[in-house]
Amino acid sequence: MQKCGIVAVIGAPNAGKSTLVNQLVGQKVAITSAKAQTTRARLLGIALADETQIILADTPGIFAPRRRLDRAMVHAAWEGAQSADAIVLVVDPVKQRRHELEPLLEALRDRPERKLLALNKVDASAKEPLLALAQDLTAKVEFAEVFFVSALTGDGVPELKAHLAALMPEGPWHYPEDQVSDASERLLAAEVTREQLYQQLHEELPYDSAVRPESYTQRKDGSVEIHQQIVVGRDSQKPIVLGRRGARIKAIGEAARTELSAMLGVPVHLYLHVKVDEKWAESREIYEEMGLDWVR
Repeated sequence: MQKCGIVAVIGAPNAGKSTLVNQLVGQKVAITSAKAQTTRARLLGIALADETQIILADTPGIFAPRRRLDRAMVHAAWEGAQSADAIVLVVDPVKQRRHELEPLLEALRDRPERKLLALNKVDASAKEPLLALAQDLTAKVEFAEVFFVSALTGDGVPELKAHLAALMPEGPWHYPEDQVSDASERLLAAEVTREQLYQQLHEELPYDSAVRPESYTQRKDGSVEIHQQIVVGRDSQKPIVLGRRGARIKAIGEAARTELSAMLGVPVHLYLHVKVDEKWAESREIYEEMGLDWVR
């Protein structure tokens, strides 16, 4: 008998939610970065456990929003938790981010969904502080279960996945067996490029940047031609993305193209260009492209 349900994966920024979703699915469906707030829109990862399909809502980190983009991201996170069969709160026991974690615990306390706690990065944490943290958090919120995992190495993830599968209700699968995400290939390609922006530019490029998909065309030889626009908020950021004689944008494009070719299983021709738009974070069209609601 088939089972299918939705699990919302929430937490403070940079707790390791996307890495955990990728581990549960068994392959990469969400981009990751050492930067906080890498995930912007709610993305669904689709995991299988025997006859059970687990739809994982990978949500943006929940934090105190200041800008319109922040508000849209936090709205997307809580929207991902609506009508979920279970909520997994992912906590980084090393950084903790208590200023963001405490309001999150307060908001979770009275929610009706079954709540699970996943203490992440156990490979980098001592056992005694982990147990003390688990005791502290379970005193504040009634978590049905606590799991100690490493999203990076996969430790503890099979146990979490098996437990989630057991919680899912009976019902037909929502997606085909071979589908691992609800993201279109066009959007996935833009996310892969954005990940490379973060990985290669680190602290040089702030968050006021976006990658816009312009075209995604299947060529007659089976390869894919992709055109994307990298949007930055200030004139001073354009040369950072381009690099000396275009070396940086070439490296970003090469890395993204290589990863996309592996993911799609076909050769990829990727073309990038940079545009400066100081007001891109106020563009309803860009929000729609990112899968975010326009939140005032």
